[in-house]
Amino acid sequence: MLSKTKYARSDDVRMAYQITGDGPFDVVWAPGTISHLDLDWEIPQRALFFERFSKFCRLIRFDKRGTGLSDRPVKMATLGSALMTFAQ
Repeated sequence: MLSKTKYARSDDVRMAYQITGDGPFDVVWAPGTISHLDLDWEIPQRALFFERFSKFCRLIRFDKRGTGLSDRPVKMATLGSALMTFAQ
């Protein structure tokens, strides 16, 4: 169940994210050091986990700046600007 990739803008960088499920509350899945939203679906164990997890919530996953489907940063982001990307 590959989710559609959407993008949020933070400064000059587009941050890739996917929303899976339509449960009553949101859960934000913070990736480790590296991630790739689309490739995660090609790993059967991960795909099954995300599908099951999203049955009771809206699972929001994202690729950090410079990884996966997100843009490479032109300059280093501050913690505040990175957090504001998903607070909006």
